[in-house]
Amino acid sequence: MNLSLIKLIAMMSGFIGIILGFLTAVPYIGGFAFLVLICFSAIIELTILMKLGLLELESVQESSVIGAIIGFISFIAFSIIYMPLVIILLKVFKYHTNYGVSLALTNSNFWIILLISLFLAIFSATINAFTGFLTFYIRELIKDIKNK
Repeated sequence: MNLSLIKLIAMMSGFIGIILGFLTAVPYIGGFAFLVLICFSAIIELTILMKLGLLELESVQESSVIGAIIGFISFIAFSIIYMPLVIILLKVFKYHTNYGVSLALTNSNFWIILLISLFLAIFSATINAFTGFLTFYIRELIKDIKNK
C-alpha cells in the first residue's frame, strides 16, 4: 500500500466524518447518521474505493487496519464538527438535538470532552476494523461464488 492511497483514505474518512457530523445534528436522522459513523463508515469507504479500482484488499490484516484508520479519522472529524455545532445550537438558538450531549458539552471540562472523544474514536476504530474484515470476507465469498 502506498502513501498516496493512505492520504486518499484519510481525506475520504475526514469527509465522511464531516458530512455525518452535520447530519447527526438533524433531528430525525441523527441517530441513524451516528450509527453509520460508528459501524458502517469502513464498509462505505472500502466499497467505494474497490468499485473505483483504487484499492485491492489482499489480506485480512490489511482490511482490518484500513477499517480502523477509517473509523478513527472519521470520528475525529465528526467530533470537530458536531461538538461546536451542538454548543452553537444550544447557546444561540436554545435548541438541543440530544439533551444529554448538550448537557455534557456545556457543563464538562475541555479535557474530559477530549478524553471521551478519543475513547469513542478508538471504539469506532475497533468496530470499523471488524466491519473492514467483514467487507474483505464478503468480497472473497462473492469472488468464490462467481468462480464456481
